[in-house]
Amino acid sequence: MIVAGFGFRAGATEASLRAALEGAQRSAPPVTLLAAPEDKLALLAPLAKRLGLPLTGIAPDALAAAETQTRSTASMAARGTGSVSEAAALAAAGPGALLLVPRFIAPDRMATCAIARGPQS
Repeated sequence: MIVAGFGFRAGATEASLRAALEGAQRSAPPVTLLAAPEDKLALLAPLAKRLGLPLTGIAPDALAAAETQTRSTASMAARGTGSVSEAAALAAAGPGALLLVPRFIAPDRMATCAIARGPQS
């Protein structure tokens, strides 16, 4: 399983999310699942539908438990993790997941995306 995890602001557009995914995807295999914090799924759902990919929500405790490469003070303050996108990707990919691409920031800085591979991939 290859997971694209997202972190984004409430005002992020589908174009922001797509730009973040495309930037992260440049150096990774095709994704099979999209992931984001549970309370942000509605904003990511249109992109998931357009891409024909399943979408999963990540609980706050799972985000906080993930070990991320990036250490953003804003992410720490808001979600208790160094990178929401990295944490979402790793949590969705499951125990033993490997981060393939650390967070990529969309050009408009409204969204980030990271890619992780599950241990069975």
